[in-house]
Amino acid sequence: MTLVGFMQAGNVTVYSGSWRYPSAELGFLTLDYYTKIARTLEEGTFDLVFFDDRLAMPGVYGNSVADAVRYGARPVKLDLTAVLGGIIGATSRIGVGATYSTTYYDPFHVARTFATLDHLSGGRAAWNVVTSVNDSEAQNFGLEQHLGHDERYDRAEEFLQAVTALWDSWADDALVLDRVSGEFADPAKVREINFEGKWFKVRGPLTVPRTPQGRPALLQAGSSGRGREFAAEWADLIFTGDPGLDVARRHYADQRSRIAAAGRDPDSVKILPMAYVVVGETQLIAEEKERLFLDSYVHPVASLALLSEVLNYDFARHDLDDPVTDAMVEASSGIRGLFEGVRRHLGRDEVTVRDLAAHRATLLQGPRFVGTADRVADQMQEWFSGGACDGFVLAATHLPGAFEEFVRMVVPVLRARGVFRTEYTGTTLREHLGLPRP
Repeated sequence: MTLVGFMQAGNVTVYSGSWRYPSAELGFLTLDYYTKIARTLEEGTFDLVFFDDRLAMPGVYGNSVADAVRYGARPVKLDLTAVLGGIIGATSRIGVGATYSTTYYDPFHVARTFATLDHLSGGRAAWNVVTSVNDSEAQNFGLEQHLGHDERYDRAEEFLQAVTALWDSWADDALVLDRVSGEFADPAKVREINFEGKWFKVRGPLTVPRTPQGRPALLQAGSSGRGREFAAEWADLIFTGDPGLDVARRHYADQRSRIAAAGRDPDSVKILPMAYVVVGETQLIAEEKERLFLDSYVHPVASLALLSEVLNYDFARHDLDDPVTDAMVEASSGIRGLFEGVRRHLGRDEVTVRDLAAHRATLLQGPRFVGTADRVADQMQEWFSGGACDGFVLAATHLPGAFEEFVRMVVPVLRARGVFRTEYTGTTLREHLGLPRP
């Protein structure tokens, strides 16, 4: 199975109370914090560590960043290029990925950034493609409102066309490096792309030669129909947020059919639900840990601040006991499909804002695998072998402990069962994933 470690370059994981957990380290402003976690995941032979990102503090809730700052609801987001550069220097095999927005960056900048990372890492770079989701981000880039859903994907489509053309603007054998003749590179094998569309105009060529992977790997997470179509066309890895096994199986079958319809081999794309693992020496210990994570350290306002950011909807206008209505769903211009996923996860039609805050303390719809190492491996293997996924994106309840426990306790069980590698056999991320080089 493919295993990916999900990270934030800040004070919390996707669990808004993670910084408060007693054994959590608070060195999120130091490079050693991130390199230590990456080395732990590399020891566990994970395919990839990648960093999520947003381009604003959560400021939709109450039209203010005050509560996000007060309760530590993701107010800190470091620049990912610097973080990944440090991790590349501290590791040798694990893939390294970062989130960059197609709404607020430009194709040439993104193409050059990830081509550089791919070279400096020896072929381990991945780009998590996002369209961004809310007005707080727009207002940090000189706009009042975020682009609409379909416009964001129209722009993203052009963005990917331009970026991949830039990555392909150097032939594999363009570099000559002949000291005697003085020929550095063959100009016939380095071309302008002269891309022109509705959103972008890019001359090229890229100022970085063809990378070890041909192209850095692409990640994408789209839950709407348009998002799934976009992922089917472009993504090498697709991460999902399905709350249960049956839902995940349907999503897996649907996504693979869309990949095939896009003219690609479904086996060349990894579909990975996001999951928490809480492992303990006994089942009771694991369940007590889960209770502590979810009940003891999260403030409901912190959850609502993060949820308001994700959905681009201000929950401060409601009391905690107000029911979530269809009108609220329609008013949200954020991630489509998220509300229904929460309702399915709770197992009832009517939920309150308080329910939503409690459930969304983790901002994670996917499964939680809780128990002993054997029990966690059973649950993961049930999904992996049962037509629901190709592996998992694992989110941490606290750092670095959650990843350390998983590597120490669960990885040996998965290896013994023959469903996970015992060592790296390749050097590039695409080789880890068994994906073709473009």
